[in-house]
Order: sequence, then structure tokens, then C-alpha cells
Amino acid sequence: MKYSNVLLLSLSLLGGAWVSAQTSLTSYTNELGQKVTVQQAESFKITTPASTWPVISDQVLNEEREEIRNDRDRSESLLFNADQQPVLEDPVLQTNPAFRSSRAPMLSFNGQSGSGYPPDPSGAAGPNHYVQAVNTVYRIYNKSGIGVAGPFNLSSLWSGSNNLGDPIVMYDRHADRWFISQFNQNPNRILIAVSQTNDPTGAYYAYSFTMSSFPDYPKYSVWWDGYYMSSNSSNTAVVFEREKMLAGDASAQMIALSLPNQRHGGFRGALPSDADGDMPPNGTPCYFFNLSDNGFGGGSVDQIQVWNMITNWSLPSATQVVASTPVSVPAFDAVFTGGFANISQPGTSQRLDVIQGVLMFRAQHRTWTGYNTMVLTHAVDLGSNRSGIRWYELRDADNGIWQVHQSGTWAPDNTASRWMSSAAMDDLGNIGMAYSICDASNTMYPSLAYTGRLASDALGDMSYHEQFAVNGTASQKNIDRFGDYAHLSLDPDGKTFWYTGEYIGGSNNGTPRTRIFKFSIEDEAGITNPYYSDLGMIAYVNGEQLMVQVEGIHGNENVQLDLVTMFGQTIERKADLDVTDGRVNNSFSTSELATGTYFVRVGNQNFQKVVKVIIQ
Repeated sequence: MKYSNVLLLSLSLLGGAWVSAQTSLTSYTNELGQKVTVQQAESFKITTPASTWPVISDQVLNEEREEIRNDRDRSESLLFNADQQPVLEDPVLQTNPAFRSSRAPMLSFNGQSGSGYPPDPSGAAGPNHYVQAVNTVYRIYNKSGIGVAGPFNLSSLWSGSNNLGDPIVMYDRHADRWFISQFNQNPNRILIAVSQTNDPTGAYYAYSFTMSSFPDYPKYSVWWDGYYMSSNSSNTAVVFEREKMLAGDASAQMIALSLPNQRHGGFRGALPSDADGDMPPNGTPCYFFNLSDNGFGGGSVDQIQVWNMITNWSLPSATQVVASTPVSVPAFDAVFTGGFANISQPGTSQRLDVIQGVLMFRAQHRTWTGYNTMVLTHAVDLGSNRSGIRWYELRDADNGIWQVHQSGTWAPDNTASRWMSSAAMDDLGNIGMAYSICDASNTMYPSLAYTGRLASDALGDMSYHEQFAVNGTASQKNIDRFGDYAHLSLDPDGKTFWYTGEYIGGSNNGTPRTRIFKFSIEDEAGITNPYYSDLGMIAYVNGEQLMVQVEGIHGNENVQLDLVTMFGQTIERKADLDVTDGRVNNSFSTSELATGTYFVRVGNQNFQKVVKVIIQ
């Protein structure tokens, strides 16, 4: 996850000068005795439009790729309990065969190979674009898979940076903006760019923040009051001032703490909760989740640790991280043998890194009527380093106390390994999951596949047959680096999943490649869900009223209407509305609403739909 220098673009190519601000980290002690570090953005600038930047040639990328083979920058060796006995049989290993037919992806095309081992692919879909970043470049595609801008060096966004990588791309659907980040070393920094508009080929607000230690393997989320981050360092609970960053305010701040009593095997990889669909209500703490294996040093039971980060932008020194009730989960083994060389490949003794002991990106949070959901995945050892995918749907009852609603281990044969997973839930509660797959005994090279389930399926089961998105053609030799992560995002349409991950192409020693593909659990399966088959919703401003019309509600079930700001504040709620002939007509007053972006949500415990409205 740490990479050598590559090409930098000069400041003259990228527009105005950096605005320097407070350059030092200020530390406080909150009332819980926790160290709270606060910094205003060290530097800020507005870039020129990405569409005007010089493009990197394939020849340059190929030359750089040959030079970059640094190992992951793990600050600690693996710390495992050698006396802990492994789980002999996974208690939630799915034994019911998948019974639904899967179709080929709706779209599948090669992404960027990048200039690093591994490529660290991340990407997200917006209304009109898909943006993918890898080490150490990013590119903008239209939703037909055609490149419309780039590839660009990541340093295009932060001229003068050392372009190290570990990028993350998010589409902030609540603000209709794009978020792109990478880290920097010497000095240690996190670099974040937020698009000035909803056009990813346009200009960006580019920020730089100093970190107290190197922020390896950073993972992010969108939340109502900030962009949250964790990393494999002392910076395990960090938040950036989203409201100011969206406005291009150079005084945007960062607040950093450390998660107390985090258990790990030497690699700290907690995930902050990432809001899809409706934004969590104003005042909701950001939840951080951490995998805790009883094989880790200091651990006694298999569980998921949970913390609540409570941010105070008015008084940043009062920000806290509080341990919440851990989630009891079915027993698992997240400890593999071989250090960072675990997954067997055909025709070689070289093994690949499974990324053991951590939850995989993202921790997708969804708000429903009366409860919330969280979807998580990680790799489990089913014996002899054969990896399966453990997945969870956690729920809380609007109280922040998370419990397992369902969980399962996906390994629908006895020989293949599946790892590097990412999963999410659509607007109807269906779950899609994609991953890397390899089978040394059956000459299956590292490939990409996916599965899924309908919300109505038996709990704990993936009901769709495994579908391959791309077949690998070689094994990767001479290096164990693979991944180091993948990314499944939910399209703004609420039902289409987009995934990017690594597979191995070429021949001989193999060539790391990435793939981008999309699929829909419901539409591609040809199954009609009664709650969505003819559901329609429009919201429009008429004078001082925001008119809402919904039709196609199944069974005339009572529904709830919410009017919510882009920062999660519920302006007005109308509960238990009567439905006639599948229709609801209602309105909200706009007379006291400020100009800006709002969301109208309709739903009950069986469905939800959210539309965006601009109040001018």
C-alpha cells in the first residue's frame, strides 16, 4: 500500500496556487481522557477542470508498473494467538444450493491496470459517470463504459504530492458530488478532492491534511456530518468537515482520534459506516466496525467491535469515540497461515494475500422505517487456506445497538477460494456480492465473480448461482500482493450494483488487471418484486408547496413520507399515511426552507424510494 514516486504534473498546468492555512496539529484531551487532534486544512486550491489536464500514455504506465513492487507498509507484525484452536466447521457455511439462475453482467469492461502491485481498485457510479481509481491513476467513464477523461495521475488533483496511491473514490449522492482521495508520505498527509459540481470532468476543491503517522490503507465513508476515515495507523477514527469541503471553504477541519481497545492481528482495518439511500438522521453518531477474531492476541471470542464517533464541529476538542455493544457473531477463522501469502494458484507455488483479519470495504449503512441495516464481509479460512466469504446483515432498531439479522459463509464448492469481497444492499433489501475467485486444483486462475439474494429468500443464503464476470488467464508469480481491496457501489437508481476488482490476465508470470462490471439482482434475474414493479414517485415545487405523488404501492400498505436535508436533518415526517388504489398525494410547505438540496423519502418496512429535490 506504499508506493514509489511517479510522474507529477506542474502547478502551472493545474491552475491557481495552493492556499496555506494552519500547518500544525493541535491536540486536546476530551472529558473521556482521549487525545483529540484537530487541524484546519493545511492547504487548499481549486483545480482547473479535469477535462483540460494532460492524459497519461499506456507506455508511461507500463514503464512505471515495472518499478513498483513495494510491500505493504504494515507497522506491526501479525499478532496471533498460537494456542487458539481453529473452528473445525463453519457454523453458517451455506449448504443449501443456490437455485436462481444468474445472467451475465449488464456491462463488463476492463478498467485501468495502473502502475502498482497491487492496483488497489476503487470506483463509484453517479447519475452519468463511473469513476475508477487505481495505483496511481484515475479515469472517468460514461455509463456505457467509454472513457471520457483521463487517465490522469492522482497527483493531478494535488500538484506536488508524491502520488503514492491507496485511492478511494466515492459518489456523495446526498450532495451530488464526487470524492477522491489518496495518501502522501514525507510528510504524512491525507489528500482529498471534492468535485465543484456533479461533473467529475470539471474542477475540484483539493485539500491536504497533515497526519500524525503514515495513514496506510485508508477507508472512508459519507455521513451526515462529515467524511469519516480509518487507517492502518494511529489515525483509526478521523472525520473531515464535509459541509465546508462541499462549499470549497479553505478553513475545513479534520478531527482525529484512536479507537479505544481495538483488537487486531497487527493490521488495523476498522470501517466507518457509509450511508446509501436516505441519510441517517441528524445527530446520529458514525459507527465504526472492526473484526475481532479470538485468534488475535488479546481476543477471547469471535465478534465485531463497534464504536460510536460523536463529532462536535462547534467545539472539536469535545469530539469522542465511545465503545458500543459488540456484535456476537457465529464463530469463524479469519487467521490464515503463511503470513501474507495464502491463496493457492494453478501451476505455481506463489500464493496470494487474502487480506486476513479485516472487514472488507465498504460498511454499507441503510436507513429503513423503524430500523437500519449494515452489510459487512470478510475472508474466512475453511481449512488449509481455502478462503470463503463470511457476510452479515446487521440491524438496529434505531437505537445504535447492532445485532446479526442474518449471516452466511459463501463457498459453494470444496476446492475454490473466494476473497477480496465487497457487498451492498439495494432499495428493496436485496444483497449483491462480488469477489475474486481462484482454484488451483481445477486450473481456475484468479478471476472475478458475483452472487446475490432477494430480501424474501431464506435468511443466511445466497440464492443466485455464481456468475463469472471475467475469467483469469494466468497465475501471478514472484509476488504475493493482490487486491488490496475491491469496491462494490450502488448506483443512484437504487437497484444496480457496480463492482471493480482485480484479476490476472496475460500469460507466463501474469499481468494484474482490473475489471468494472454492473449487475442487478432483480432486473437481471427477470424477477418482479411487487413493491417495485410499478412504483413511481415524483416531487416538485408548486408555489410554496413541495408536492409529492406516489403510485404503485403494493397492497395499499400505510407508508411514511420524510423530508430530509442533505445533512440528514428530518424537516418533517408524515407517518402512517393512508393509501388508496396504491396512491398517495401529499405535500410539504417550503415557505421556511432555505435554498438547497433536499430529499423526499417514501417507505415502510417492505420498501423505500428516495428522490432529490432542489429548492431555489
